Amino acid sequence: QAQVVQSGGGLVQPGGSLRLSCTASGFSLDYYSIGWFRQAPGKDHEGVLCISKSDDSTYYRESVEGRFTMTRDNAKNTVYLQMNSLEPEDTAVYYCVAIPPLLTSQQLCARAPLHLGHWGQGTQVTVSS
Repeated sequence: QAQVVQSGGGLVQPGGSLRLSCTASGFSLDYYSIGWFRQAPGKDHEGVLCISKSDDSTYYRESVEGRFTMTRDNAKNTVYLQMNSLEPEDTAVYYCVAIPPLLTSQQLCARAPLHLGHWGQGTQVTVSS
């Protein structure tokens, strides 16, 4: 059965760093586009960083560009979201999703594909002093 399990997250002070992991089983992440989304209380999901396998593009939300990066470890079937210089505004539940390469990275990040793909269970990131 295909599934995605997230790990990482937690409480960090402003300016700190965290790394989130997204590990798949039952399918290979290497063939999928990856989206990282976050949802703050009372708000909709917003795309943070998306990488498309359809055109090899990468999209960053403007507020995270230069601070967040994504890497893949195909041997571990895992992708990572490295978050540096964290700000209180980054506080949210973070989700990863793996979807077939149907969209560009900007299209993927524009609207969370809630009914498509393989979603992780979400992990809380809290940035506070």
